[in-house]
Amino acid sequence: MRMTTRLFFILAATATVACSREPGLGPITQLPRDLTAGERQLVAANNRFAFAFFGALARQQPADDNVFVSPVSVAMALGMTVNGAGGATRDAMLAALQLGGLPMAEVNAGYRGVIDLLRGLDPRVALTLANSIWYRNGVQPGQGFLDDTRTYFDADVRALDFSSPTAAQTINDWVNAQTNGKIPRIVDSPIPDSVIMYLINAIYFKGTWAQQFDPALTRSAPFNLRGGGSVAVPTMVHGDKAPARVHVGAPGDVTVVDLPYGGGAWAMTIVLPPSASGIDSLASGLTQARWDGWMASLDSAGVFVTMPKFTLRWELELKDVLATLGMGNAFCGAVPEPDFSRLYPAGGACITKVKHKTFVDVNEEGTVAAAVTSVEIGVTSAPQELRIVVDRPFLVAIRERLSGTILFLGRVTNPAAN
Repeated sequence: MRMTTRLFFILAATATVACSREPGLGPITQLPRDLTAGERQLVAANNRFAFAFFGALARQQPADDNVFVSPVSVAMALGMTVNGAGGATRDAMLAALQLGGLPMAEVNAGYRGVIDLLRGLDPRVALTLANSIWYRNGVQPGQGFLDDTRTYFDADVRALDFSSPTAAQTINDWVNAQTNGKIPRIVDSPIPDSVIMYLINAIYFKGTWAQQFDPALTRSAPFNLRGGGSVAVPTMVHGDKAPARVHVGAPGDVTVVDLPYGGGAWAMTIVLPPSASGIDSLASGLTQARWDGWMASLDSAGVFVTMPKFTLRWELELKDVLATLGMGNAFCGAVPEPDFSRLYPAGGACITKVKHKTFVDVNEEGTVAAAVTSVEIGVTSAPQELRIVVDRPFLVAIRERLSGTILFLGRVTNPAAN
């Protein structure tokens, strides 16, 4: 189910060549508008979170297992959640998300702007970026929290009867639709009585290579494993030089290639260690500074690329890794008790779990990828439907309620006895 994050390819750096695109659509070389200062700060913070999050996962997961995540999906789901937090809980969540020091107003405005910019950036690339909040009937979330998530995250907010047998399926139908069927489920049924809310982000991406691989050239080829040996995998080959941006380092350094989709606004970036065993330090030691250095050194070139064709599904519950990043006090059981008073003014709310699922299919035509992140909110004392069953001995009183005067007081041990 999982593939290693290493990809391999053969590069031949030559002059850039033209590639086929839809008539009337040229390359995309700039955003439709400049990023605001707040948007730049948010993007930088999200990237710092991405590397910290990925590095922590890489260190926690078995070395031979794949890791494929959507850090922006995780960040956006938690970004909605932090709008409901206060005090030390909010501070810890913002720090873990690399947003410490930024006012919530700037964080929210940054998310709103980035969401709007990413949607529809390239008509040749399909992108769905959707948020939703589902809360239990009878629960009263904070109105300011709901207003902010609607305004800044474009969240679809719905009350739902969580006790219904179809409740989980209703949420999963939304997830399935937003990911175009690639991730059909995120919520298990039945929904536990202690759960009062789900905050969910869903992302779907479909991009066609600016220059596609030739399916007739796909063949089985060896793929070297980190611990030694190799495995045969379906391997794609470009039939001609493809336009790309490339960094070919000195011996012992990494090789980086950017393969564009559509008009070039979106790309797959591949970072290749000098040896198979080098993936360990590369994954665990990835930082913003190293990444920025590689990106700054990319040069346009025409390349021949050989790389595996693969499909994988990946999922993980993220409590442990988020705790490693400093967000442990937002989860149920933390001391002091988490503060989500803005999300749930009645008190006692906490994060029960954060689930993350991804899908990716890389083939000759392009790439389809999807991600869903669900933040499950519970309460330390769960609200229950009020049901009184008098089926055992009881005390009884007849009283005047306003003054508190008790007229009669009794104990009933056997209602059938005279």
